[in-house]
Amino acid sequence: MLKFLSRVRIEFNALDPRTASCLEFLAQCNARKAKESNPSCAVQVKRRTDDEPPKITVTFVNGVEEVFDATATPAQDIRNMILEKGQSLETEQMFREAGEPWPVVIPAEELHQPAPGTKPRKAEEKKQ
Repeated sequence: MLKFLSRVRIEFNALDPRTASCLEFLAQCNARKAKESNPSCAVQVKRRTDDEPPKITVTFVNGVEEVFDATATPAQDIRNMILEKGQSLETEQMFREAGEPWPVVIPAEELHQPAPGTKPRKAEEKKQ
């Protein structure tokens, strides 16, 4: 997960009962495997003393920053969103390195064509 990130900032009040997501996400970031995937990713923890809700701010390697409300979003969902966006970043990078335009635009007529090697089924065949 950290291989897609350049910075992680976790802010929470230690006395706030809504910090479970922040603590779980912090544990995921501090896992050995995660740290080894990107040793240059800075993980910062800020303990707050006010009533602000806990939040997790991540900065992707391309500079895009996203803020997650840690009271409403479980740590696993945040991790999954980071992985999805990271895979999209990898795909974009691969296209750009190959000299292809990004984003890839697929013509509408190609979207409705059956995949090679498959036969489209008729509605009657599906019912049987």
